[in-house]
Amino acid sequence: MHVVVTYDISEDKRRTKIHKALTSYGQWMQFSVFECSLTNTQYAKLRNRLNQLIKPDEDSIRFYFLCECCQKKVERIGGELVRDDTVFFA
Repeated sequence: MHVVVTYDISEDKRRTKIHKALTSYGQWMQFSVFECSLTNTQYAKLRNRLNQLIKPDEDSIRFYFLCECCQKKVERIGGELVRDDTVFFA
């Protein structure tokens, strides 16, 4: 599944922990935006980890799921190129 994760974390220390956690699962695209290609298991682990790091009354994390068709409709102008993690064996 392809997931866009956005976050609004009020405290620098927690925000840094969230950023580091997301770096293990996806590509940082903008200040508080990551794009992740995840299995169901990876998503469950990521969601659990993030849930442990935030203060729900102060912080917010959102997950936007994109189907394969919708992924092809994403347009970009500038910024970092999308990383291609495809592995080919010859």
